[in-house]
Order: sequence, then structure tokens, then C-alpha cells
Amino acid sequence: MTTAASVVNGVDVGVIQGLVGAARADPAAAAAGFHVVTRWTGGAATETSVSRWSLGGRTMGRAFAFRTDEPPELCGRSEAANPQEVLMGAMNACIMVGFVANCALEGVELESLEIETEGELDLRGFLGLDASVKPGYDELRYTVRVKADAPLELLQTIHWRVMKTSPNFFNISQPVRLVPRLIVE
Repeated sequence: MTTAASVVNGVDVGVIQGLVGAARADPAAAAAGFHVVTRWTGGAATETSVSRWSLGGRTMGRAFAFRTDEPPELCGRSEAANPQEVLMGAMNACIMVGFVANCALEGVELESLEIETEGELDLRGFLGLDASVKPGYDELRYTVRVKADAPLELLQTIHWRVMKTSPNFFNISQPVRLVPRLIVE
């Protein structure tokens, strides 16, 4: 384990240790909330804005946006990644953050880290052509490529730990209750 003052892989280990300590002392300190608003911008394109998030009951501002679009074969103009690619990218990014943070906590310096994800879905489900065909994936396959001066066993342990603790790995691999609401104006 590294000291609180160290930075490993660009991650301030003290910040992670502080978050862990605060969450142990008061579980409410670990409550993280996220908020996005997605607007249709024409055709198959959208823009999603990120304006705030919260941690431990405290709300902080953010100012980010990202777009999605579909390829022409799916009624888009191919001006951005499509929602499926963003979904996979969000899972990869969340797993990667966990991997980098866990490596930092273990004092493992990373030389490179890459996650590749792929999957196929049957568009008959999306198009409503066959009720027996689900609109989503049967499986997603992902590969983590890591180069680090660390024993294989430690990197495997970190990978398993990340799979157990990554929010997006969980959100994609386990059912999550969605609470829909429609407002017609």
C-alpha cells in the first residue's frame, strides 16, 4: 500500500484514502448522485449535458456535453458515437477508473491500459418485428490489456476486485430498476 502523499498513475492516493476513510466513518459520505439531460437535436442525433453531481449530500457543478448519432444505415449522419458505443465506452471507462485507482493503491505503476468491448444485438428486437427477440445484448465481451511492472497474480486480483466494485460493470451485468415518467407538453 502506498502513502497518502503519493501520486501513482496520475491518481492522488491520498484522495482515495480520504474518501475511503470518510465512507467508513459515515456511510452518507459515500452517497454519490449523478444527473444528465439528453435533448434530441434532429434525426437520430442527441446532445447530453452534465451540469451537476453530488457527493455526501453536497452538490457540485460541472459543465460537459457529449453527442450521439447513428450511422446512416440506422437513420443517422454518423457525426458521433451511437448510444451502444457510448454504453460500451462508459462501461470501459468505469472499469478503467477502478483498475487505475486499485493499481495506484497497490503502488503498481501502469505503462499502458486498454479495454476493448464488443457485442452484437438483433435489430429485430429494436424494430419490434419479433416479440421473442430481445432488443439488447445476450452478452458483451471485453478484454483488458495491461502492461505494468507487477506480478500476474496481483493484476488478476485487481481485475477481479474491479469487476466486483465497478458501478457500470454492475449496472450492465445486473438488473437495475428504472423508474420511468412521461411528461407530455
